[in-house]
Amino acid sequence: MAVSNAMTQSPRHLRMDQVRLARREDSNREYLELPEDVGACYCERISLENDLILVRLRYRPTCNLKEETINPHGRHMLAITFGLEGQSGYRGTEGTELLFRAGFTTVAAFCSSHGERHYVAGNTVSQLRLLVGEQTLSKYLGQSRARALLGGKSIQQLAFRKSSRVSQGHATALASAFCMSSPNLLDMHFHSLALLSEQLRPIAPPTPESSSLSWQDVEALESVRDLMLERLDQPLTIPHLCAATGLNEFKLKEGFHKHFNTTPHRMLHDLRMRKAHALLESGCQVAQAAYQCGYRHPSNFSTAFSSFFGYPPKSLCRKFR
Repeated sequence: MAVSNAMTQSPRHLRMDQVRLARREDSNREYLELPEDVGACYCERISLENDLILVRLRYRPTCNLKEETINPHGRHMLAITFGLEGQSGYRGTEGTELLFRAGFTTVAAFCSSHGERHYVAGNTVSQLRLLVGEQTLSKYLGQSRARALLGGKSIQQLAFRKSSRVSQGHATALASAFCMSSPNLLDMHFHSLALLSEQLRPIAPPTPESSSLSWQDVEALESVRDLMLERLDQPLTIPHLCAATGLNEFKLKEGFHKHFNTTPHRMLHDLRMRKAHALLESGCQVAQAAYQCGYRHPSNFSTAFSSFFGYPPKSLCRKFR
């Protein structure tokens, strides 16, 4: 492994109990750092769900470093690591080796893992890691396919490939969100699931019985979803979505039913309502939230919001005022 070969000087070994919890901002977000004499080395975790966790790591050690790592989750997990800067390595006690490199994506599955992460003195390493548990995977793959993908207890590499431009865009957006004191969790959830979807395609393709859609169709359908999220404030119609993505109306509606188990109208409505909820929680006025979610008349927005959530938008404004 390139990283191991570069560590010609005697490395410093760091145990897991030497990693310090610097702060926990709430039950879903925590900040961890290594001892100061090791250098500027920290990572931050945000739990979007119990089985969907984002980790942003940035290390610049002053010495060659071997950091002990043991799976703290106690259950099967899929780890998708996007290299943003530099490179590092992992060596398990059973001999498994993984490489993490800028511009590349490493996908691994594990349950019980014990090993060391290797870092070279003076080299900056920046990574974004998406951790996905069996419960979340089962929602999208089904239990049998999720278990087959996660495999046994030992760690196994499932993929190491150059990151696509789409992946890089989603990963950059998520890394930027960590710099915010109050990131938009809905947007983070969206980018995380988009990354998960792209990485699952080659390693857990659908069975012929479960989908008759081609990969080109799937990409087009997901581009429709991306377009919806980008233009929630605009009057999106079926003809407009078809023209923007090259799908005819039949293919669009059939594809949404097969791939998303919903209709274009319902997905757009769901995205708008959840975006509105996040805006109102952040202190946005009802009329402003309505306009940003494609409603020109606040009264129509209030009716739609109340029907969707079971309470009016004004009650949310009062709650977070």
